[in-house]
Amino acid sequence: MDLKNLDIAIVGAGYAGAATAKALSRLGATVNVYEKAREIREVGAGIGLRPSSLAAFRSWGMLDAIERVTSPSESFEILTATGQRIAEEEWPEKDVFGLTTRFVHRGDFIDALIGELPDGMVHTSHTLTRIDDTGTRPVLEFANGKTVTADLVIGADGIRSLVREQLFDDRPPIYAGEHAYRAVIDIADAHGLPFDDKLRMYLGHGTKIYSLPLEHRGQISFDITALNPDPTPNPRDGKQAMLATVAGFEDAIVQTTRDLDMGIVNVRAVYDIDPIEVWHSEAVALVGDAAHAMCHHQGQGANSAILDAQVLAEALAGADSVAAALAQYQAARKPITDGLQKVSREGWSEDEIQTVFPGQKPGDLAATAKG
Repeated sequence: MDLKNLDIAIVGAGYAGAATAKALSRLGATVNVYEKAREIREVGAGIGLRPSSLAAFRSWGMLDAIERVTSPSESFEILTATGQRIAEEEWPEKDVFGLTTRFVHRGDFIDALIGELPDGMVHTSHTLTRIDDTGTRPVLEFANGKTVTADLVIGADGIRSLVREQLFDDRPPIYAGEHAYRAVIDIADAHGLPFDDKLRMYLGHGTKIYSLPLEHRGQISFDITALNPDPTPNPRDGKQAMLATVAGFEDAIVQTTRDLDMGIVNVRAVYDIDPIEVWHSEAVALVGDAAHAMCHHQGQGANSAILDAQVLAEALAGADSVAAALAQYQAARKPITDGLQKVSREGWSEDEIQTVFPGQKPGDLAATAKG
C-alpha cells in the first residue's frame, strides 16, 4: 500500500492524536489533526513514561525532545499512610529496551509532542459534530461549518469520544466511585515529602496519595485519589473535603494538603469505559482513551495511547489495505488494553478500604465505596 497517497484525518490533538500524527506522518501520509479547543494545553500534573513508550519515541527520532523535559526514575515505592514501606519495585521493561521510566509534566509532554509536528498540521477550534462512514471515504462535519473527507479517520477524541459514540459504542463512561485531586507544587511547599527519583504511593482508609517527583522542575506532582459516591464529572469539592480524605496520614501529607492553593488544584470524578468489541471499520479507527479509557491507578493511559500509535503505524506500513491494517492493529492492541482496563479498575482492595485510624470505625469507608 502506497502511504504517500493516503489522506488521514485525526480527531483530537491530545496525547493519542499527537502521537498518532507523528507516527503516521513519518510514513509519508498526508495527516491533518482537528482539535476542538482554541489552544492545546494540559492540566498540570505529572505522569510516567514507560520504557516501551520511550522506545517508540526513539524509533520516531524524538527521544531527545522527550528527555529534555523529563526526569529518569528507577523504582517506585508503596507505603502505608504513615510512611512505612510496604514494597519497592524497579520499573519493568528496562532490560528489554535499554531505557528507564521518565517522569514528565503533562503540559511539557503535550508541548513536546505538538512541537514535533509540522506547522499547519494541527487545526484548532474544530469541534466534531458528525461522522459519516457510509461511503468509501469517511466524512467529518465540524461545528464551524467545515467538512473534511479522508481515506482514513482516527478517533483520538478521548473518553467521551463522539467518533466512538456515533460508529462503535454509544454507552456512556462509567463512574469509578472516586474523586481525584491533582496539583503540581514546588518542593519548598511539600513539607518534607521525599524528593528523589522514586514515585511513591501512600495507602490508607480508601485513599491513595501519589507523590511523583519532577526533579528537572524542582516540583512534585501531588495526587489524592479518594472514594466518593458523587459522580459529578467536575465536582466542586473544597479544601475541607480534601483534608477529610488525608486525616490520619503522615504529617507531611496533611500539611501539604492544608497549604494547597485551590486555584491550582484540578478536581475531577474518575471515569473509565467497559472494553468495547470493535475499534474500527474499514476506514475509521479509535486510539487512546477513545478506544480503551481506563482508571489511572496503573499509570497506563498515556503509555497505551503511544503504543496504539506505534502499532497502528507499523500495521499500515506492512498491510495491503487500510482495512487489513486496522484489523491487525486491533488484534494486536485490544487484548492488552482489555487487561489493563480490568486491572486498573481493581484500584481498591477490601483490606485497603477497611484500614482504619484512631477514632474511625471499620467499614465506614467500605460503605462509601459501594455507594
